Amino acid sequence: MPKAKKLRVSVIGGLSEIGKNLAMLEYDDDIIVVDCGMGFPGDDMPGIDLVLPDFTYLEENSHKLRGVFLTHGHEDHIGAVPYLLKKMNVPIYGTKLTLGIVENKLVEHKLNFVPELNRVEVGATIHAGVFSVEFIRVNHSIADACCFAIRTPVGTVIHSGDFKLDMTPVDGHTMDLPRLSALGDEGVLLLMCESTNVERPGYTPSEKTVGKALDAIFQQNKRKRIVVATFSSNVHRVQQIIDKSAQNGRKVVVTGRSMLNIVKAATTLGYMKFPFGVLIDVDDMGRYKPDQLTIITTGSQGEHMSALHRMAHGEHDKIKLGSDDLVILSASPIPGNEKTVDSVINELLRRNISVHQDESIDVHVSGHACREEIKLMHTLVRPQYFMPVHGEFKHLMRHKELAEEMGMAPNHIFVAENGRTVEFTAKGAAFGNNIPAAHIMVDGIGIGDVGGIVLRDRKMLSEDGVVIISAVVDEQLVEIINGPEIISRGFVYMRDADDLMAEMKEVVRRSLEQELDNGVRDNNFTVKSPLRQQISKFIYSKTKRQPVILTAIMYI
Repeated sequence: MPKAKKLRVSVIGGLSEIGKNLAMLEYDDDIIVVDCGMGFPGDDMPGIDLVLPDFTYLEENSHKLRGVFLTHGHEDHIGAVPYLLKKMNVPIYGTKLTLGIVENKLVEHKLNFVPELNRVEVGATIHAGVFSVEFIRVNHSIADACCFAIRTPVGTVIHSGDFKLDMTPVDGHTMDLPRLSALGDEGVLLLMCESTNVERPGYTPSEKTVGKALDAIFQQNKRKRIVVATFSSNVHRVQQIIDKSAQNGRKVVVTGRSMLNIVKAATTLGYMKFPFGVLIDVDDMGRYKPDQLTIITTGSQGEHMSALHRMAHGEHDKIKLGSDDLVILSASPIPGNEKTVDSVINELLRRNISVHQDESIDVHVSGHACREEIKLMHTLVRPQYFMPVHGEFKHLMRHKELAEEMGMAPNHIFVAENGRTVEFTAKGAAFGNNIPAAHIMVDGIGIGDVGGIVLRDRKMLSEDGVVIISAVVDEQLVEIINGPEIISRGFVYMRDADDLMAEMKEVVRRSLEQELDNGVRDNNFTVKSPLRQQISKFIYSKTKRQPVILTAIMYI
């Protein structure tokens, strides 16, 4: 009797972490992917630029891949698309703005083929192998966001993407609640629902509340140049800032590469509209008084090379901030970015630059659903099974508890880790085998060539520095004829540690002579060699530090 076919659902990125979102549905010889985002490095990843999902399984099964479906245009959902396309030419599906942002990204990556980017209208259904994917409108902090109803041979899967319930959205398009309710009436096998704000009670405020806050700020600061830092992808936020500036007779300067790219794409595609002449080039600012200008910039997360960071440190080549400026950070820090944001604020204040810090005037609202909105999603969809996605482990567990509070049986809820597969058949659902789901780190032009050992070394270097030992040995006489010399970087300041350096040289000399007496001829000496062991032991006994020790022994 033939083996029953299974729907396999896997999340390769986005579980127990914020970002790097990528989910995969597989049935027999067909695979589809939902989102393909990048993540941002944490404090435990020194020197890393960004983090990608592990494409190993997709590469091994590229002949089965029928398409990548994008819920919206944020970096944590589309940022890894160029890197996937460098490995395989796969159809990409998304709404107009989402693909417009992807196209801008692909220009920078210069693929050697023309990728298949398929624009999908909200409400349309795309067939991909045995799957069909319906695009359903939701509200989020970017236009054209969708959730998906994915019909499979086993049942319907709903993937929420990122969403919130906004009854007064800036663009007038509300979330399609009737369609979600109708799908619930038809029957839903599995709900995969985002968990980012599950710990927050109530409802997420409407984006229009930010417009009211901006009104108050513009009225209270008529004599200042206003600088607003926000996420470049929040098209509705940027639109409101431009609208308020125009209403107050201000010209607008846009700075920061990603901000310029997205404003250009959104304007070209008709998602942003403003009076002619409101936007001016940064080089034309000198023609206007400070109180006639608004600057919209990147850097709301304190990113080191962002436009706001450079302004705060006086390093921006076109914009110099001073006491006539008011800086507004219209974004909440992403978890882990609090220190970098605070450092920028501190630098601004140190330079006598005003920073908006009035908590009674809220210049940011989240794009993610709070508890009551998440409850509404569950109530409308009424799934047979549930998998919380998009969040740290604490978010996933809290979402599990919420589902149980709403009456779902615990054995119908799957809290998974990245790479853990859940299998669905007509008889039920259960965890299946794991697939590769490592962090693929990008450092400069290198992709995946930095692993745990390199990060460990970088961490050690950052904590205790490095000690380099060199010497020249006459191979025939079997004796040291030059050195040993010791160079320290990040360990101690050598001019203030003469006695320690002298003792270290003597330890090295004795150990090296012993090695030579034992017939060892090794230019670098292994990690376990007596030389490295003894010098490491000596350094720790004297300093309680463990620097990286490198040896370079030359034989002549």
